[in-house]
Amino acid sequence: MSLKSDSQYHARMQLVLRYIDEHLDDGLAIEDLAGTAAFSKYHFQRQFSALFKISVHRYIQLVRMKRASYRLAFRKQDSVLSVALDSGYAGPEAFARAFRQYMDQSPSAAKQNPVWAPWHQAYAPLNQIRSQYMSPTFTADAVEITDFPETSVAIKSHRGDPALVGDAIRQFIAWRRAEGLSPARSATYNIFHNDPDETPAEDYRLDICAGTNRQVPDNDAGVFAGTIPAGPCARVRLVGSADNLRPAISYLYGEWLPASSHQLRDYPIFAQRIHFFPDVPEHEAVTDVFLPLKKPV
Repeated sequence: MSLKSDSQYHARMQLVLRYIDEHLDDGLAIEDLAGTAAFSKYHFQRQFSALFKISVHRYIQLVRMKRASYRLAFRKQDSVLSVALDSGYAGPEAFARAFRQYMDQSPSAAKQNPVWAPWHQAYAPLNQIRSQYMSPTFTADAVEITDFPETSVAIKSHRGDPALVGDAIRQFIAWRRAEGLSPARSATYNIFHNDPDETPAEDYRLDICAGTNRQVPDNDAGVFAGTIPAGPCARVRLVGSADNLRPAISYLYGEWLPASSHQLRDYPIFAQRIHFFPDVPEHEAVTDVFLPLKKPV
C-alpha cells in the first residue's frame, strides 16, 4: 500500500471514529458504520479490529463508558440511574456490571471516590487510537496573536502525580458549585507549570482556575486567589478531545515559535476550556491554548 493510499484508508476510518462520536446515543449498526466510510459491511469489523487492535463493539463501549465515568466523577447532579439510561443500558444493574468490568469498582463507589488507576488503564486503548488517528494538525494560519487581559482567578493547585489530578478537579468543582461560579458564569483555565512527560511525578504542578473578581474566602478545598497577567500571547484553538493538548503545544513550541520573530515571556503556557466534555460531546469540546510572549520591541 502506498503512502497516499494508506493515508486515504486512514482518513476513511477517521470518518467512522467521528461518526461514532456524533451518534453515540444512536444504535450504531455495523451497516451504518461501514457505509460512513464506504466499506463493505462484510469486511468492516475485521478491518476495524486489524487497524485499531480493538473490536468496534469494544471501542463503542469504551467511548460510552468514558462519558459515563466522567459524569459520575465530575457531575454530582447526575444520578447513577440517569447515567445508566443515557449510556444505553436498560437499568442500573446491567450498567453496574459493565462499569465494574472496566473500572474495577461500582458506579456508586466511583461517584463517591474514584480509583483512578483502573480508569487510566481502561481508557489507554481509546486514548492511543485518538492520539494516533484523530490528533489535529496545525498551520501558521491557525495561530493568532492576542493581547490577553489581566484576569483575576480562583486557583486550585494540583501538585504531584498527574494521574491523580482528577481528585483536585473534583474538589475544585465542589468548591465552585458552592460559590456559584459555574463555567457559564466564570471562565475556566488551566496553567501548566511543567511538562508531565519531562517532570518527576512528585514535582508536577497544574493549576485549575476559574475567573472571578470576588474575594476568595478561606476554604477547606485549598482554593486561593491569583492572577493571570496581561500580555501578548500566541493563541491556537483545539476543537475535539482536550485530554491531549500535546499536538497544539508541540506545534507552538516546535514549529511556530522558531519560525516567528517572537520571544517567550516568563509565564507558563496556559489554556482556556471554553466548551468541555462531558457537558458537550467530546468532538465538540473547544480549548484555546495560550503561549505567553514578550511585547515587541
